[in-house]
Amino acid sequence: MRLTTIGTGTVSPSATRVCAGVLVEFGAVRLLMDCGAGVTHRMAALRMDWMGITHLAVTHFHPDHIADIPMLIMAWRYGTLPPRAAPIEILGPPGTANLVERLADAFGQWMREPGYPLTVREIPFNDRIDLAGEAYLGTYKVPHTEESIAYSIERGATRIVYTGDTGFDGGLAQWSAGCNVMLSECSLPRSMTVAGHMTPEECGALGALAQPGLLALTHFYPPVEDEDIAGIVGSFYKGPIALATDGWSTHIEDSACS
Repeated sequence: MRLTTIGTGTVSPSATRVCAGVLVEFGAVRLLMDCGAGVTHRMAALRMDWMGITHLAVTHFHPDHIADIPMLIMAWRYGTLPPRAAPIEILGPPGTANLVERLADAFGQWMREPGYPLTVREIPFNDRIDLAGEAYLGTYKVPHTEESIAYSIERGATRIVYTGDTGFDGGLAQWSAGCNVMLSECSLPRSMTVAGHMTPEECGALGALAQPGLLALTHFYPPVEDEDIAGIVGSFYKGPIALATDGWSTHIEDSACS
C-alpha cells in the first residue's frame, strides 16, 4: 500500500499547505480520504492520477475536509476529455448521504447525475466494510464533531490508520494498536489547546499507547509549526516520526498480498 498526503493544512490559509486530503493506493483501489479546499488542484500540481480515484471517504463535514467534493465531481465530468465513465463511491459516517444532497441543492442537479455512476454509502460507527474485495475499511468514532470518525485500511497483515480530526482518546490508541502507519492530526501547540484537536504532546502520548510502525503527523495550524514537533512527540513516542507535507508519501510492503 502507498499513502500520500495531498493536503496537510487546515482551515487557516497557508502558502504551502492546502486542506486535508489523503490518498491510499493498493491493487485496483485508489481511496481518497477527505477532500478539503485546494485538494483537487494540488493533485494536479503533484501529477497525481486524480481521474483514477475509485472511492472518496470523508471523516467529517467541516469545509477543510469536504469543500472540494463538488469541484472534484465536476472535474471528473467537465475537467478532462474524455469525461469520466468509471463509477465513484462516496463513503462516510451517518449523515453523509444528507451532506451530498445538501451540496447538490446548493450546486445543482449535476451533482446527483454527473454523467457517470455515483453512489453514496454510509458506514456505521465502529464498523467495517469490504472495500472492492481488496481490503477492509473500518471506522472508529472520535471526539471532534457529532459525526467524526477515524479510518482503518486493512489489507492482509498491513494496516493504515488515519485519525481525521480528533481530540486525544485512549480508545483510539487501543483501536489503532500495532498498525503499520498511524496518520494523526497535530493541530496546535499546548498553549493553544482546544477540545477536539491534539497537541504534539497528545500525539506523542497517542503514539506511545498505539505503538505504530510509523507515526506520521498532519493537519498543522501555523502556530504549531513554530514548535519542535518531532522533539516533543519523541519525548513520549520512541518510534519513527514523520512530519507530513503536501506530497509526502510512504510505501508499506504487503507481504500477505504479494
